[in-house]
Amino acid sequence: MNHAFVAALAEACETAESLAGRIGLHPKTVARWANPGRVPQPRHRAQVAELLGKDVAELWPDALQRREPVWFRPWIDIERDAVALRAFQLAWIPGLLQTEAYARATLAWEALLPTEVDELVSARIDRQAVLIRDRAPLFVAVIDEAVIRRPVAGSPEVMAAQLAHLVACAEWPNVQLHVVPRDTAVYPGLNGPFTLAELTDGTKVAHVDSQAQAQIIDQTSEIATLERRWERIRGEALPRGRSLDLLREAARSWT
Repeated sequence: MNHAFVAALAEACETAESLAGRIGLHPKTVARWANPGRVPQPRHRAQVAELLGKDVAELWPDALQRREPVWFRPWIDIERDAVALRAFQLAWIPGLLQTEAYARATLAWEALLPTEVDELVSARIDRQAVLIRDRAPLFVAVIDEAVIRRPVAGSPEVMAAQLAHLVACAEWPNVQLHVVPRDTAVYPGLNGPFTLAELTDGTKVAHVDSQAQAQIIDQTSEIATLERRWERIRGEALPRGRSLDLLREAARSWT
């Protein structure tokens, strides 16, 4: 438990419900901040600290010592508040499902120092706790078959272990995996990867990658466009059972 946050609430004569009302959030969202590793999004962090008469560093010291890139932190905060995540990946295993060896291999071509690689890999693995916590979000991932057929830097054993991990994750009750087969004709997923998040208050937000930069999208019209594309992409993917069969076959092919 985050004892500092709980104590600050009591000192300020606030409850999760009253604080939620003052900042315009659902009480369940505020209540989760009492759990280890649950940190408000940046736009709420300073506001809450001010209302409770504390510094951000007193309430969430880890938020100021984070290892992930600064530009990616807002999305990680969104992931932690999500009740559902829908991700499409054209080239990589989704970060929430990567093994450490695979994550490291995906960074091999970047011009990074070994310490920088260690930090990025650690941050990526840390993110995965969101899928195994209490009240974990539903995570539905669709990947192109090229993702499981293309080797990464390193030995075939890296891919074999990664696909075995995918199969294991797909057996979790909150994880669904689907694969778009490689003989699929042109489909909307070829435009690039994206992730849709639904938050506890019903808000929907998207994260879209590109060669130049990643961006967070919250405009209703653009979210609607991505949701239509998501449905078309998922429509091209194999059902869950057949996707798992394909993943198992691909895992054996790497051994």
